[in-house]
Amino acid sequence: MQFKKSLKTLLLIAAFSGVALTATGCSKTVANYKGGKITQEDFYNKVKKSPAGQAILANMIINRTLQQQYGSQVSKKKVNTAYDNARKQYGARFEMVLQQNGMTPEAYKESIQTNLLLQAALKDIKPITKAQEKKAWKEYQPKVRVQHILVEKEDTAKKVIEELGKGASFKDLAKKYSTDTGTSKNAGKIEPFDSSDTTLDADFKEAAFKLKTGEYTKKPVKTQFGYHIIKMIKHPSKGSFQSHKSEIITRIYQKMAQDQNVIKSVLGVVLKRANVNIKDNDLKNVLTQYMDADLKK
Repeated sequence: MQFKKSLKTLLLIAAFSGVALTATGCSKTVANYKGGKITQEDFYNKVKKSPAGQAILANMIINRTLQQQYGSQVSKKKVNTAYDNARKQYGARFEMVLQQNGMTPEAYKESIQTNLLLQAALKDIKPITKAQEKKAWKEYQPKVRVQHILVEKEDTAKKVIEELGKGASFKDLAKKYSTDTGTSKNAGKIEPFDSSDTTLDADFKEAAFKLKTGEYTKKPVKTQFGYHIIKMIKHPSKGSFQSHKSEIITRIYQKMAQDQNVIKSVLGVVLKRANVNIKDNDLKNVLTQYMDADLKK
């Protein structure tokens, strides 16, 4: 699930929550200089009017209300397991990736926790309907394995198809013609993919899914990269819905989580349940985008 924008904002909380949004009426000095000083109240009044300050308050409230309502479903063990899985996935690059995203290990664990809380809220507030299951199953394709040859010109692609028709080896033709240097020396083979893949061109996937095992495209497939000839190495049977139900439901929720309108509407429900009351008039509207979101959309 992806909630990157809000999670990055959450990382600011640790830096500011101790002083920025709790200092009304307090004259404690934050900094001083020759001939003057900045108090917590000065700082608070400045920060609360900034977009960053208002985002921090909104995310503090969201995080605490999520924790209050769904914290029992997100254990430290779950957070640590997700953290360890990410660490294994990135291997030796893990620390570097964290640094590039301005994160410490502790901050990353906090973002994982918030992500899991949002998942719990989404599943609770937006249960999946039979219509959604039916649509997702219709669109579902299991992972397939294909080879491809990528060329710049359509005439070249037609020539490759002609040579395949005469019995030429796909492996040899990939090595001879393909401009995809990442696959040309490996018979044009690419990593297995399914209908949820977002890295491949939609036209490429559509053409591939129409092929049976052993078939290749008889017409060039045009994408933004050029013209492809695609051969299906293995196209497994789709099977039954029940055998893939868990995977289908996961995909539906992943797609919903990418829709900011859905996430805002879900958070709106969480906030209304918590009966949030903001006392500072300058901050009254920080939750408006969530409170006004339509859950039915």
